[in-house]
Order: sequence, then C-alpha cells, then structure tokens
Amino acid sequence: MTCWYEGPLAAFDTETTGVDVETDRIVSAAVVVQDAPGIRPRVSRWLVNPGVPVPAEATAVHGLTEEHLQHNGRWPSPVMEEIARELGEQAQLGRPLVVMNAPFDLTLLDRELRRHRASTLDRWFASQPLCVLDPRVLDKHLDRYRKGRRTLTDLCSHYGVVLEGAHDAAADALAALEVVRALGRRYAARLERLTPVELHTLQTGWHAAQARGLQAWFARSGVEEVVDQAWPLRPELPAAA
Repeated sequence: MTCWYEGPLAAFDTETTGVDVETDRIVSAAVVVQDAPGIRPRVSRWLVNPGVPVPAEATAVHGLTEEHLQHNGRWPSPVMEEIARELGEQAQLGRPLVVMNAPFDLTLLDRELRRHRASTLDRWFASQPLCVLDPRVLDKHLDRYRKGRRTLTDLCSHYGVVLEGAHDAAADALAALEVVRALGRRYAARLERLTPVELHTLQTGWHAAQARGLQAWFARSGVEEVVDQAWPLRPELPAAA
C-alpha cells in the first residue's frame, strides 16, 4: 500500500506585501498538484494587483514591483475566490495540502477573503475539512534538537531538495511539497502508520507546544513578543474586519 507521502499531494504558497497577516496583501499565489513523486506537477498561478503600495523591501524578496503588478496583476476579489475554490476542490478530492508555515499563508488568504469577498476561508471547507501538512511544524517536531534556522531554504538543504527560483510562489510550493515527501521517507517509521488527517490533528498540538517554547525563549531573552499558538489558521481579530 502506498504511503501518504508517496501519493497525491497539493501545495499552496503566496508572495505578499509584508509579514503582517492582518494588514498585508497577497501579490502572487500558486497551487501545485502532484499525483506521485516524479510526476510532472500541475501548477495554477495568480498575479494580483493589491491596490496598495508594495514596499521596496517586499519587492527585494520576490522581485514583483508595484508597477509590474499594476500593469499585469488582476484585482484581488475574483482571485481570492478562485484560490479558495481551488483549495476547496483539492480537499474534496482528498489531497492533503502542503503549506510551509501554514498560519501565515492561510490566515492571510482568510483576511483577503474577508476584505474583498465578505467571506471566510472556512466556508470553502464546510463539507470536507482542510487537511494541512506543514513541513516547518513536522520538521521541528521530528528533529526538535537540531540547531540552526528552519526556513524553506534551510529545509530544502537539509532534506536534499532542489529549490529553483526561491520566493516564486510556484517554486516555493513545489519545494515545500518535495520537503514533505523527503521528510516522510526519512521518518517513515514514525509517520507511515499515521493518516494525513491524524497528522493534521497532531500538528495542532505540536505547533502550540513549539509556540509556547518560543514564547518562553523570548521571555528569557527579555523580548516582549507574543507567539500565536493557533494552527493552521489564526482566529479573526478586530483589526481584520
């Protein structure tokens, strides 16, 4: 029987105007679907004119200028619905969704849906719940004592995944998907008996524990920083309305 990490997976990633999920905007997004390792993935891409200034520091990361997005990007409202519909269809088909640092990308998409569609991300998963595999959470739990950073680039290096075109939404989504496959193989003895749905539930607790550990580290360092324990989607805040 094929293990889940050798079967069909989808992956989602965004590029944004910044790192605040409550106020920043999506400028590009991609959903990558791969039915099995080595099979050519199917890629859906979106380019968005966010309707707000794009900071130079954001452009320096993903290379998308405000001028380019104004001329080539689409208005956010239809795009956000298309993305949510695509993710909902993947859930209906039973494909786990790989999202690196899920609380960022999924919460940002939720806020964009609220902003432009008077809707929520949860609405698209009413009949079939979202099943997320977050390589960041999985790696931190399975190899918790490893030193060093755990960005997508770091995980690709650690698990032997080639990342071509970092900070392109499609490239990052595919790389995250490949990291999950590699992680699954490396920790097969611990993961192969778990279903993706069981892993989704477990990651909720794992992420909360990781957040509490980071919060404690900040406290010991004298840094006033709040680490949100919610996963894979942060609850709505008044500022998002």
